[in-house]
Amino acid sequence: MPANTTATSADRKAGRKKGRRLRLLVLVLVVALVAGLGYGAWWSISTVRASLPQTKGSLTLDGLSAPVDVRRDAQGIPQLYADSDEDLFRAQGYVQAQDRFWEMDVRRHMTSGRLSEMFGKGQVETDAFLRTLGWHRIAKQEYDEKLSPETKKYLKAYADGVNQYLEGKSGEDVSVEYAALGFTTDYTIEKWTPVDSVAWLKAMAWDLRGNMQDEIDRSLMYSRLGPKEIAELYPKYPYETHKPIVQEGAVDTASDTYDPKASATQGQSGGANGLNTGTDGAALTTQLSGLSRILENMPDAIGPNGNGIGSNSWVVAGDHTTTGKPLLANDPHLAPQLPSLWYQMGLHCKTVSEKCQYDVSGYTFSGMPGVIIGHNDEIAWGMTNLGADVTDLYLEKIQGDGYLYDNKVQPFKTRKETIKVAGGDSRTITVRETNNGPLLSDRSDELGKVGEEAPVTASAPDRSDGYAVALRWTALDPGRSMDAVFSLNKAKDFKEFRAAAALFEVPSQNLIYADRAGNIGYQAPGRIPTRAAKHTGTVPAPGWDAAYRWTGYIDQKALPYEYNPERGYIVTANQAVVDESYPYEMTRDWGYGARSQRINDLIESKIEDGGKISTEDMRTMQMDSSSEIAKLLTPMLLKIDITDPDVRDGQQLLEGWDYTQSEDSAAAAYFNAVWRNILKLGFGNKLPKELRVKGSCISVEPADKTGPVDDPDARVRECGERDADAAQPDGGDRWFEVVRRLVKQEDSEWWQTPKSRTDKATTTRDELFERAMEDARWELTAKLGKDMDTWSWGRLHTLELKNQTIGTEGPGFMQWLLNRGPYKLGGGEATVNATGWNAAGGYQVIWVPSMRMVVNLQDFDKSKWINLTGASGHAYSPHYTDQTDKWVKGELYDWSFGEKAVEEATEDHLVLKP
Repeated sequence: MPANTTATSADRKAGRKKGRRLRLLVLVLVVALVAGLGYGAWWSISTVRASLPQTKGSLTLDGLSAPVDVRRDAQGIPQLYADSDEDLFRAQGYVQAQDRFWEMDVRRHMTSGRLSEMFGKGQVETDAFLRTLGWHRIAKQEYDEKLSPETKKYLKAYADGVNQYLEGKSGEDVSVEYAALGFTTDYTIEKWTPVDSVAWLKAMAWDLRGNMQDEIDRSLMYSRLGPKEIAELYPKYPYETHKPIVQEGAVDTASDTYDPKASATQGQSGGANGLNTGTDGAALTTQLSGLSRILENMPDAIGPNGNGIGSNSWVVAGDHTTTGKPLLANDPHLAPQLPSLWYQMGLHCKTVSEKCQYDVSGYTFSGMPGVIIGHNDEIAWGMTNLGADVTDLYLEKIQGDGYLYDNKVQPFKTRKETIKVAGGDSRTITVRETNNGPLLSDRSDELGKVGEEAPVTASAPDRSDGYAVALRWTALDPGRSMDAVFSLNKAKDFKEFRAAAALFEVPSQNLIYADRAGNIGYQAPGRIPTRAAKHTGTVPAPGWDAAYRWTGYIDQKALPYEYNPERGYIVTANQAVVDESYPYEMTRDWGYGARSQRINDLIESKIEDGGKISTEDMRTMQMDSSSEIAKLLTPMLLKIDITDPDVRDGQQLLEGWDYTQSEDSAAAAYFNAVWRNILKLGFGNKLPKELRVKGSCISVEPADKTGPVDDPDARVRECGERDADAAQPDGGDRWFEVVRRLVKQEDSEWWQTPKSRTDKATTTRDELFERAMEDARWELTAKLGKDMDTWSWGRLHTLELKNQTIGTEGPGFMQWLLNRGPYKLGGGEATVNATGWNAAGGYQVIWVPSMRMVVNLQDFDKSKWINLTGASGHAYSPHYTDQTDKWVKGELYDWSFGEKAVEEATEDHLVLKP
C-alpha cells in the first residue's frame, strides 16, 4: 500500500503536466482526423475544443430566482450553491450537461429503445428488445401517475437546465462524438425531458434484476445434466460459514412486522438456495440460448449480471472507531465504463430552509437529479445489490391470437412500435403481452420455438410448435423510486431514512446507514414478490397455470432491518440478507458471501485485538485481495507429487504464498490459472455449448446422453456459443462453494475426464488437479514466457477503459482518442478488491469497484472518495481520467463538504446568473 493515500499539491502539478500532454493530444487528433477520415472534412483545433465547458466567470441561466455558485476542485468535481430547490436542480442539469451530455443522450436512447436513430441498423435488434420491455413507456406512466408534485417540479427544473445548455449549440459544440457521428448520419439532438431522467432507473433496475440469467442457465443445463448434477452446481447458501447481513431480529407473525430485537424461530422458511426439480417448467431446451444471446448483446447500463458481481458496503459504530463516530464505506462493483458511470457532485442550499431543503454530496448518475449514494449534513448511506428474485420467465401456450390461461384462451394485449433507423428504413414491430408480461420470444426466431422439446407434466397443454416465453418483472409496474431519491437526500434520521427506503421499489438495494448522533443501521427495501409453494422462481414456470402466478409482495413493514446491533457493525456485500428463519423467500440465488465474510473477519479481528478502526483501515480493507478459494485449494495442490520439473517450478510458487492477489504476484498468476483450468476440466467441458465460451470446441457425447464416456467414437465436435464475459463456469463465489463441497468427494464424477490425444484420463480429484497444474504452466508460458521470474498477476489481469459507443465500434483512431489503458490490476474474483474476471473467458477485468468512498461521521470534511475515471466525459479534458491512476493504486482524495473546505479546495468558480 502507498504511504501517502491522500491527494496533495503534487497532484495539481501533475494535473498541469497532464494538461500539457492533452494539448499535444489535441494537435495529434486534428492530424489524425484530417488524415484518417477520408471524407474530405477539415477538423480544426477549435472543432475539437468546441465542447470544453466554461467553468469560470459567469453565465446566464433563465428561470433562476438568484445566482447559483458552481465551485470545482482540482479534479473538476462541482459543488453547487443555490437559494431554492428548483435553482439547485436547474443548475445541476446545466452542469451535468456541460460535462456529460453525450453519455446522457446515449443513455436516453438506450432506455427508450432508440439507439438505431444514432447508430444505424446494427442496433435494431437491441431496440426491438428494449421496446418490448417498454422502459420509457413505464417511466412515463410513473411520471404521469405516481410521482409527487415536488419530484415532478425538480425533474422539470433539471430538464430545463439541460435544455438551456443545449440551446443554440450544434452537435460538435456539445461533444466531439457528435462531430464524428455527423460523418455518417444527420442526427440532431433533441430536448431533454423529465421522463428521460426517470427512465434511467429502469436501466439501473435491469442490470440489478436478480436471477433471470440463473433461470436460463439452469434450464439450458438440462440438455446435458440431470437434476442431481444441476443441484450440485447450485448449492445451498453456506450459512454455517458465511454470515447473512441481518443477524438480529425476526418477523412478528401476529403483526407481520419486522422487529430487530425479536428472536427468530428456526424452520419458518424454505429460503435456501436448493434447486427445485419439479417437472412443470423444470427445463427448457437449448432454444433458450436465443434469449441468452439477446441478453449478452444488450448494452450494459451499469454492468454484467452474474455470479460474483456485486458491491461492498459496511458501517462501523463509533465504539470501534478512532473518531468515536461511525465510519461508512461503499464501493459498488460495476462494468468499467469511460466516462465512469458515476458523477461526483455536491448540492448545497446556501441556507437550509423550507424553500431550499438540500445539503448533500456524493455520487449520482448523469441525466438524473439528486444524489444516489453519499451523505447530507446529518446522515450517510451506501448501497449494494440485494439480489431479490424480482423476475420470472413464464412458458406461454399460444393459441391463435391469444394464449392459454386456466383452460381458457385470453387475448393478447398488443401495441405497435416503430423503430427509426439512421441511414435506413424504419422497422415496425408488434409487442404482445400476456397477463404475465411481454413475450420476449417474439424478438428471436430461435426463441419463437422455445419449449418444442421441454419436458412438462401430462397436464400441460399440447405443445404443438412449442411455447412462447414471457417476462414478469417488478420494474414493469409503475413505481416511486424517483421520489425515494429526493426523500433520501434530505432525510435527517433513521426514521426518515426508512421512510425514504420504503419508496425505493426497484431496484431492490441493501441500504446501510449512519448518522452524526452515532447511530448505524440497515434496511432491505424493494417490491419483492411472493410465490406459491411450488413456484420456486429458479426455472421458467408454466404461464397457463394460475398456481404459478405471483401471490403478492412482501409488506414493507415485514422487510428486515437492523438498528444499532450489539456487534457494532453491519456488512453488506451481496450475501444472504437473512437466515432460513425468515418467513418469506426473497430469493434462492443469493451471492455466496465470500467477500462479505472476509470483511466480517477483518473487522472482527481488529475489534477482538482491542483496536480501533480508522478511515485508513477502512480504505485498506477496500483493497484487500485475499482469495478464499486459494486458501482452500493451495494446501491440496502442494501435496500433489509433481514429476515434471517445469510444472514443479510452478507448484513451488505457491509455497509460502499468503493468498494475496497483488499486481506483482507470480503466485497469484499461477494459482488463478490453475483455478481456471480446474473449472474448465471439471465443469466447463461438461456444460452444454450454450453456456461455454465461444471458440471453445471439444469432443463430447451427443446431447441426449449424460455421464462419463469411454468410447471416443461416440463423440461429436461441439463449440461454445457464449461471450467471454458471460460464459460458465465464471469462477465466482458460487463456484467457490461448488468446489468446496466437492473436494471432500475425491472420486466424484466431476473429477473424471476422458482421455485426449495428449492427456490421459483422470478419475480422481488429485489427478484432475495435477492436469490443471500442467495446463496452467503451459498456458502461462504461452502468455507470459517461460521465465517465471517475469510472471505477475497484473500482466494477465488488465483493465481497459472504453468509451461505450464510438470507443468500441468506431474507427481505430477514434478508439485511440476515446479509450484508455491497459492498467495492470491486483485483486480478483469474489475478493473485497473485486476486480472481476470470468474464468471461462480469460483474465481480463470485466467489472471493478466503480468508485470508493469512506464517510467520516465525526467530520464530513475528513471523508475520502474517488471515481474510476474523472468528472468529464470530454476526451480532451484534463478531468477525463485524472482519478484513474490513484484509483488503480487504491488511493483516495479528500472530500470537501463544508462551505469553508469547499472554498479552500476551489480551482474554478462559475456563477450562473438569472
